[in-house]
Amino acid sequence: MKKLAIITTHPIQYNAPLFRLLNERNRIAVKVFYTWSQSEKEVYDAKFGLQRSWDIPLLEGYDYAFVNNTSKHPDSNRFFGIQNPGFLQQLKKEQFDAVLVYRWSVFSHLNIMQRLGGRTKLFFRGDSHVQNDTGGIRSIIKKAVLKWVYRNVDIAFYVGRYNKTYLQKYGLKEQQLIAAPHAIDNNRFTTNDQELELRAATEREQLNIPADAVVFLYAGKFYALKQLDLLIHAFKQLSGEQYRLLLYGNGEQEEQLKEMAKADHRILFQPFRNQSDMPWVYRVGDVFVLPSKSETWGLGVNEAMACSRTALVSDQCGCAPDLIVQQQTGFVFQHKSEADLLKRMQQFSSKKTAKQMGQQAFTHISQYSLQQVAEAIEAEVLR
Repeated sequence: MKKLAIITTHPIQYNAPLFRLLNERNRIAVKVFYTWSQSEKEVYDAKFGLQRSWDIPLLEGYDYAFVNNTSKHPDSNRFFGIQNPGFLQQLKKEQFDAVLVYRWSVFSHLNIMQRLGGRTKLFFRGDSHVQNDTGGIRSIIKKAVLKWVYRNVDIAFYVGRYNKTYLQKYGLKEQQLIAAPHAIDNNRFTTNDQELELRAATEREQLNIPADAVVFLYAGKFYALKQLDLLIHAFKQLSGEQYRLLLYGNGEQEEQLKEMAKADHRILFQPFRNQSDMPWVYRVGDVFVLPSKSETWGLGVNEAMACSRTALVSDQCGCAPDLIVQQQTGFVFQHKSEADLLKRMQQFSSKKTAKQMGQQAFTHISQYSLQQVAEAIEAEVLR
């Protein structure tokens, strides 16, 4: 059986189901290497402002190892925060047929991509895009650097249209690009649907939200990149007692946002909810909103759609051209435009409208499955 090594920094809720599925399918032998060894138990998430450990199993059902990280400042968001001496030699010794690297922007991963060599195939998976590229000298330098970064990649699995354009810009050819659309474990969000809807209805009652209200919901980190200030400003201009804005999460902007919203009783805040709660949290809302000024994808949109919720996302979200069918599964708005966001919100004139679009969103997201991703990876390992 052919062997695949997967290199990623730390366990996350989006990747673990794929790793389990690859193991269950048993077409290739998979071993996952986590290069941020300090993340084995929990990590401090600066953007949430708390020590975080997910409350769903992330290390069950597949073979894995935590690789010793010797960085003095271990952190997956620092280039030198991931350093794994001897790891490259270990990979070569175990003689994998292919190595799949997630992210190049930490020292250890970039080292593998540049020095793997031999007959081992080098695969890459990321979700960057070029929507916010402003041109100029920095863009020219960036292009030269990234062409060097990706020079040894045999196959890149692109997650969507924006991501494919990015990879082509930085040197990969059509024959090197394989579609493996961003997907989540849809079953986790659809199982026990009626119970989840009842739990969400109870939450709405406890928050004194009218049954017929249209609730715009955001769930995630509170920091500048998410443009929650833009969302609050736009919502405050939305006329009607039938509307609510509900924000789940924590982060560095929390107090600032609460101060901004305090004059409008229709704007509600709730603290961070862990992963086991998310299938009902999304259902508390009617329209999921992701207003980011930069977002590589936005897997929360996948999750909300799996809960039969429509979405309103900015044009800087990587998922926009793939998941949003305008006026059917949701709306895309111009990321800097408060007026355009308000206009899109006004189109949800009733809960009925949101529910109809939510059903269309559910049908659409059903086409995005982890099985597609697994099949794409297996095909290239076995080729």
